[in-house]
Amino acid sequence: MSRLLGAGLARGLLRAVGRRGRGRPVRLLPGSAGGRTPAPQGRGAPRGRGPGLLPLLAALAWSARPAAAERERRDAGEAAAGDAAAEAEAEIIQLLKRAKLCIMKDEPEEAELLLHGALRLAHESGNKEAITYTYDLMANLAFIRGQLENAEKLFKATMSYLLGGGMQQEDNAIIEISLKLATIYAAQNRQELALAGYEFCISTLEGKVEREKELSEDTLSVEEKANTHLLLGMCLDTYARYLLFSKQPAEAQKVYEKALQIAEEILGERHPQTIVLLSDLATALDAQGRSDEACVHAQRAADLARQVEHPELHVLLSNLAAVLMHRERYTQAEEIYQEALTRAKLKRDEVSVQHIREELAQLSRQRSALS
Repeated sequence: MSRLLGAGLARGLLRAVGRRGRGRPVRLLPGSAGGRTPAPQGRGAPRGRGPGLLPLLAALAWSARPAAAERERRDAGEAAAGDAAAEAEAEIIQLLKRAKLCIMKDEPEEAELLLHGALRLAHESGNKEAITYTYDLMANLAFIRGQLENAEKLFKATMSYLLGGGMQQEDNAIIEISLKLATIYAAQNRQELALAGYEFCISTLEGKVEREKELSEDTLSVEEKANTHLLLGMCLDTYARYLLFSKQPAEAQKVYEKALQIAEEILGERHPQTIVLLSDLATALDAQGRSDEACVHAQRAADLARQVEHPELHVLLSNLAAVLMHRERYTQAEEIYQEALTRAKLKRDEVSVQHIREELAQLSRQRSALS
């Protein structure tokens, strides 16, 4: 049967996170993060001994000298605290950069150690934004490693910090985390929570997109509006995958069509993500026995993928071959499977290699049954 593109859904979501299609991304800001320590109170000025200006001037002179010295000490203390905070933040940023590099190089253990170091420094310096950002990276790392229980806890901690900082529930950052939590619940077979999460994300974003249409560019930029719309597309894509794996292909088809429309409108027909959605829509149609329609979409996806040199062309070709096999066009299906297998080997995609070999064996059995 057809294999959905994006066998690593978590990796896809992480790439989306790397793109930061959020309304207000969490950023590390320069300067002291903690509150100021109250300055110690100076002594009260002695009262004058009699009427007239002289006692008053004497009192002012007496009180001014300690006050000026206190201000100097306080300013020096605040400057030192600011320097320390800036140094801590610089070190946190370096640790986070190294952790991201380790994630890209598939060195999760080293990345986790670096993130724990960044989190410790963030707590010590009282930098709440750094704490939130680090929790977010730790959650994503746990997510792509399949440590779902740990990822759930970390995503909830991230969300708690964001909401505690005044972020609203409809903010793109909150919705993005909610989508990941829904995906975790789906993987854990916690269906009610998964459905509630998907519905929250989609309904919230649909309402938000409609409201943002009425806003002028002075109020909200075109890019920010597009980010919200693209996040809706990602939520629809993820929900459609869930429906397809739950053996609800007709419902998945409807959701994929909405996601595809958004991708075509904002990203364009030749964008890699649009091509992926076109192929996945073909999979949903094929699962309903609508192989003729599926073949049209799968062929179109493969043609576009060749034109743009899509990095997942081997998977798209495999999907097309599966549809052709279901239409009993075995010779053409085998040719495309063989090309997909060659490309998968060049990509060192062992999961795809194994899948395509299994499909070729199935194709051989079906051919033999007809002989």
